[in-house]
Amino acid sequence: MAPTDHSELKSKLMYEFKNMYLLDESLRHSSFVNEQADTNIQDNERLEFLGDAVLNLVVGHILMQRYPELKEGDLSRMRANLVNESQLASIAREIDLGSYIQLGKGEIHSKGWDKNSILADTFEAVIAAVYLDGGFDAVFKIIDIHFSVWINFVIMPTANHDYKSQLQELVQVAHRSMPIYRVVHESGPDHDKIFRVQLKVGEIQTEGTGKSKKVAEQDAARKGLEILQSDF
Repeated sequence: MAPTDHSELKSKLMYEFKNMYLLDESLRHSSFVNEQADTNIQDNERLEFLGDAVLNLVVGHILMQRYPELKEGDLSRMRANLVNESQLASIAREIDLGSYIQLGKGEIHSKGWDKNSILADTFEAVIAAVYLDGGFDAVFKIIDIHFSVWINFVIMPTANHDYKSQLQELVQVAHRSMPIYRVVHESGPDHDKIFRVQLKVGEIQTEGTGKSKKVAEQDAARKGLEILQSDF
């Protein structure tokens, strides 16, 4: 059976495969393979296993290069935030990976192409396919390209306290709705007021307090940013 071309996906990945059969295998979910008469067709689970290891290695390498002053605990926390299921699914959606995954009828019916678990696992399998096809330098370049924006955001809260700007930039990258701030309560005399501000962004809702509206908004944004980053 001839391999599928997948020209658009290769363009989004920014990598040209020499062995297209590897890319085909990386996109083949077990639910699809289980419905095929050909017992020689491999699903992507073995590639997923390898891709997980490759991602951890390369992301760890990039973090050590970019932040030589950070200790092991900080590096481990950052890497965990970058390679968790939700974060990998977000990157998979950026390249519309779900459109290319081969699924069984049941997973198609339940919209498996948009499930975080399937998107993350398939992205790991694709990373393994790049590694096997082009070696370490090729996969390092691909991961660096697709993770660079997220790596920058992981470190920013400790270095810059303009949480509102950070939150707005992050939700733009993640294709979420813009943050909305609303004063929900004021207390105290005019010379010593306390403001409570509610933040809504997508499904996330937080409240911040401060002695000015701006300070309360920053507090709410900080809490929203922590929730968003914990999801990545």
